[in-house]
Amino acid sequence: DGFEQMCKLSPENVKGNIRIKFVNEQGLDEAGIDQDGVFKEFLEEIIKLVFDPNFALFKCVEQGDKVYPSSNSFVHARHLELFEFVGRLLAKAVYEGIMIEVPFASFFLTQLLGRTHSFAYSSFDELSSMDAELYRRLSELKRYDGDVEDDFCLTFAVDEDQMGTIVTHDLKPGGRMTNVTDVNRISYIHLMSNFKLCTQIHKQTSAFCRGFRCIIHPDWLVMFSSPELQRLISGDNKPLDVSDLKKYVVYYGGFSGAHSVIRWLWDIVEKDFDSREKGLFLKFVTSCSKPPVLGFAHLQPPFTIRLVEVGDDSDNVDTVGSVLRNVFSLGTRARQSRDRLPTASTCFNMLKLPNYSKKSILREKLRYAVNANAGFELS
Repeated sequence: DGFEQMCKLSPENVKGNIRIKFVNEQGLDEAGIDQDGVFKEFLEEIIKLVFDPNFALFKCVEQGDKVYPSSNSFVHARHLELFEFVGRLLAKAVYEGIMIEVPFASFFLTQLLGRTHSFAYSSFDELSSMDAELYRRLSELKRYDGDVEDDFCLTFAVDEDQMGTIVTHDLKPGGRMTNVTDVNRISYIHLMSNFKLCTQIHKQTSAFCRGFRCIIHPDWLVMFSSPELQRLISGDNKPLDVSDLKKYVVYYGGFSGAHSVIRWLWDIVEKDFDSREKGLFLKFVTSCSKPPVLGFAHLQPPFTIRLVEVGDDSDNVDTVGSVLRNVFSLGTRARQSRDRLPTASTCFNMLKLPNYSKKSILREKLRYAVNANAGFELS
């Protein structure tokens, strides 16, 4: 549904506010507030689906978890439209500063940046970011001192497995009839590298780039390298800086930096959580386990912690009445909230905490919540 609806939007409309409403299996509107939409959660659900290798739109590199377009994406009748759609979605996330945890293969980021026509570009140098084993074998061929033609028995052709059917591609006209020799092996190495990185997935990459560039103009990215573009997409690779986060947290509902639950919270995150759990904590609240590239001063909306009553799971900000209720009923809610888990509204970057009576209870409940990896739970 999201694909069909967003394909109708112009690039300018995509850059504007997009209102999303989830509908459950019963046909009822799901709960969720994001200025009348839950775009971040919609984005997460789409990203989770389209970048799953089992969906056959993208695939992982041979040794690792980084992704790039799959040459077998034709199993989807409208696969090129899907690639353009995903390119638009990713660009929208970058445009809005929404971090998306998708690790892209370096060669694909180079193509997204439009650097493949640079005089310094070499597909062979980029090949290791797709297939380290093929890169090793071609490097061995490049340095081989023996008779290449007799010992390797190669031709200027490559076989591709297309969903169980072997298809042979010529790397140049008459390639399958042309042997690789000591003289022409360098040409073979570059043609093979170019086929794997560019020719084989040219249509898919072009469609993705077309969608991305209609939102993010290529001129905006000329200053970035491939690793820097990955950081723009997925956030910073450095560990969570709790002291930086604490500086920019906004408190609601009766909480403050001096509140005992808040002091326990930061102590637990800083001292009891390892780096993996710190990342899970950040993902639980913001939907991304990596901090913003320029620090939490630039996180929008700001990281927020709200004291919630039992049965209260709304995302509204404070009113005078809600603050007074929270302040004067802390003791009652402390007894009632012992069994309640922390929750989050990732569209607001908001952590919702009950008023736990003990640090040990907060530690137990918070650890369980962030490790459950449930994400945004629709009703």
